[in-house]
Amino acid sequence: MMAKEQSRASPLIARFTNYLTTERNYSGHTISNYRRDLTFLMSFLKTKKIDRSTARDYLQELENRHYSRRSIARKLSSARSFFRFLLREKLTAKNPFETLLTPKLPKKLPNFLYLEELNKLLSSPDEKSLAGSRDRAILELLYGSGVRVAEAIHLNQGDINFEEGELRVLGKGAKERIVLFGSEAKQALQKYLGSSRPKLSVNNHLAAVFLNLRGGRLTCRSVERMLTKYAKLAGITKKVTPHTLRHSFATHLLAGGADLRVVQELLGHVSLSTTQVYTHITKERLKEVYDAAHPRATR
Repeated sequence: MMAKEQSRASPLIARFTNYLTTERNYSGHTISNYRRDLTFLMSFLKTKKIDRSTARDYLQELENRHYSRRSIARKLSSARSFFRFLLREKLTAKNPFETLLTPKLPKKLPNFLYLEELNKLLSSPDEKSLAGSRDRAILELLYGSGVRVAEAIHLNQGDINFEEGELRVLGKGAKERIVLFGSEAKQALQKYLGSSRPKLSVNNHLAAVFLNLRGGRLTCRSVERMLTKYAKLAGITKKVTPHTLRHSFATHLLAGGADLRVVQELLGHVSLSTTQVYTHITKERLKEVYDAAHPRATR
C-alpha cells in the first residue's frame, strides 16, 4: 500500500465499520473485532503493493506470530470483507484476499444442556420476587423459542402474540422473523407481565418486555450474569450462557424428530449448514446413551 493510500486507511476503516453498523446491523462487539483486525492489517501493509503475494505474506505473518487458527481465520475474513466493500465502493481494483485459503478449523460442537439439567435451571428463580418472576420468564422464553439473547431483550410488548404463541423478533442483519413459543413460556410470560412488570416499570411509555430493577430495558450482560447465577444454584458445573439455551432448543427439537429446515427457520439461520452442526450433537448423545445402556456396547 502506497504512503498516500496508507494515510487514507483510518477513514476507510471508519467508513467500512459505519457500513457494518448502519446497513448490516452488526453488534458493537463485532465492529470492535473488525476495527482491531483491520488496524493490524493496515499496519502490516504500510507501503506494500496490494496483490495476492502480499496477502500470502500477511497469512505467513499471522502464522509466525503464533495466532490460533480461529484468530487467523477471523483476521483473513475481516480483510476479505473489507476489500469486498472497497471494491463495491470502487475504491480499489482487486481483492487480494478473495481466493486466499483460510486455515481449516476443527469442528466445535455447541454446548447444550440435557433435559434434567434444564429442568433444574428453569426452576431455580424464586418466582415470588419481582426479579425471580422476570428471570423465570426470560429463561423459559430463551429455551422455549430459541431466540438470541439480543432478540429477547429488544422485545416490546406488542411483539408478543399470546393467542398464536408467536413472537416477532428482529434478528441479525435487521431481518424480521416470526418464532414460536410453548405453553410453559406463555405461562411464565403472562405471570411476569401481569404482576411483576407493572411494579418494575417507572416509565409507562417504555414498551420493553424485560425490565431491570430500575425500570430500564434489561441488557445482554445482565442476562449472562443471571444464567451464571442460576446455573450455580442448579448445581450445573458446565458453563451456561444464553446461547447454551438456544443450542439446547435446537438440539432437543432435532432429537425429538423435528425437520432440519424447520429448525433452521426457527433459529433464523441463513444457511442450512449452520443448523447442521446440531445433528452432530444428537449423534453424540445417541452414542452416549447406547454406550451407557447396552450390555455389549463397550468399544
